[in-house]
Amino acid sequence: MAGASFFALLDDIATLLDDVASMSKVALHKTAGVLGDDLALNANQVTGFQADRELPVIWKIGLGSGVNKLILIPAALLLSVVLPWLILPLLMIGGIYLCFEGVEKLVHRWLHPEDHTVEERKQAIQDPEVDMVQFERDRIRAAVRTDFILSAEIVVITLGLVSDEPFLVRLGVLAAIGVAMTIGVYGLVAAIVKIDDLGLRWLRRTGAGAFDRFLRSCGSGLLFLAPWLLRLLSVLGTAAMFLVGGGIVTHHVDWLHHQSESFVHFLSGVPVLGPVLGAIGPYLFDGLFGIVAGAIVVAVIQVAKKWFGSNKPLAAPPSPGH
Repeated sequence: MAGASFFALLDDIATLLDDVASMSKVALHKTAGVLGDDLALNANQVTGFQADRELPVIWKIGLGSGVNKLILIPAALLLSVVLPWLILPLLMIGGIYLCFEGVEKLVHRWLHPEDHTVEERKQAIQDPEVDMVQFERDRIRAAVRTDFILSAEIVVITLGLVSDEPFLVRLGVLAAIGVAMTIGVYGLVAAIVKIDDLGLRWLRRTGAGAFDRFLRSCGSGLLFLAPWLLRLLSVLGTAAMFLVGGGIVTHHVDWLHHQSESFVHFLSGVPVLGPVLGAIGPYLFDGLFGIVAGAIVVAVIQVAKKWFGSNKPLAAPPSPGH
């Protein structure tokens, strides 16, 4: 009897882990836009620091990100127990905010032409009068604050996906996403910002052998690739923000969901390209809605800022490439 209970417990644990794994995959898919933007944004945050300070800065930001998760995840679980009806409105707000942030990044150069964060960091490094210790602390605090906003978006999106699941599944999925966000994102950030250093090391390799020449060629390629990689991450992250943010709203508003179906039906009737357009139609609708919704929010905020005389930016600094 005791043995049967033990194996039943193992079966329950296995089922729980399987549910957590499957729901975590769905959550990672749904939060891809924020994760991509988080990756590009944090890689940009450490750009401009001295090479020997990049990894320590990433480590400190990563620790701050971990603290953010320790605050946000219990708060999200408490919310799901005490005020579960509030999850959907917060999810919708998070989706609209993603759309707003995406548009704000696209037009950031026009809205905030005075923002030259990376250039300011480079000038600070070269200025002997600047207290680099305090400067670094300020940049880390700013990065951790930005991470808190992005992490909150991801936690709310994840919570919305698992709100109907048992408490242990919710806990497991949120914990898994939190770990993946922190270790995965900042591990990749560390790799990305060190690509140019690796490329420079290989480029400076001496020797006339075929392997040495191969490494020098690879080093030259990495130096060429590094800035373009950051820009690509930025573009993909911003595009995904429209898809994810727009999708969150359209999938939870019946009228918009019906409009999406009509849009897909129309595209499917296009000669020759109908099957292809029909397949990508839902994503096109979500993306277009995300752009329009974000543009409306940006316009309203700009009007309000001019009306009240405020010139402070309301979103995070732009990802590289925007």
